[in-house]
Order: sequence, then C-alpha cells, then structure tokens
Amino acid sequence: MSTIYDVLRRPLVTEKSNFQANRLHQYVFEVAVDANRTLIKDAVETLFDVTVLRVNVINVTPKRTRRARSRRLAIRNAGYKKAIVTLAPEDRIPIFEGVE
Repeated sequence: MSTIYDVLRRPLVTEKSNFQANRLHQYVFEVAVDANRTLIKDAVETLFDVTVLRVNVINVTPKRTRRARSRRLAIRNAGYKKAIVTLAPEDRIPIFEGVE
C-alpha cells in the first residue's frame, strides 16, 4: 500500500447499502485486498473528514457460473474485499446521498 488513496477502491451503492447509510450510518466500500481495519479507518477519516466508530471487513468470494455451450464451470467475476464503515450519527458522506 503506497498511499491512503489506494485503500478505498470504490463505494458500493445498492439498496441494502442505501438503507444502511440512511438508517444505521453505515457506508460500504470496496477496498484493497491487503488493507486492514486501521488503514481503512484512517483512509475514511482523512478523505471524508468524519469520525469512524467501527469497521467491519468481509472477503466476498468469487461467483461461479456455467458456460452455456459446454456447461462447464467457469469463474466469471473475481472476489474482492468489502468494508462496512460505521460513522458517528452526526457525520455523513456526500457520495451516498441522493439529490439534496
């Protein structure tokens, strides 16, 4: 990991993450594979100027699908690491907000 900007890859915006952001103050990011909790916490706090209460890390396994012609198993999309970051109730990240 060279810089703090390499830790967070992209925000994951789904229906579930939208619910978590609005009600539970939890934000979901795809992070680098070699990132740990303290690196993720430092990256979110410095980039978005918020206070992080908790960081949960999940390794998402790759999905396996079958080919249409030969019906053999093939891995289509790779696995990644996901971080669920819980913020203080008064903090918000504007990326996840809709039209204000």
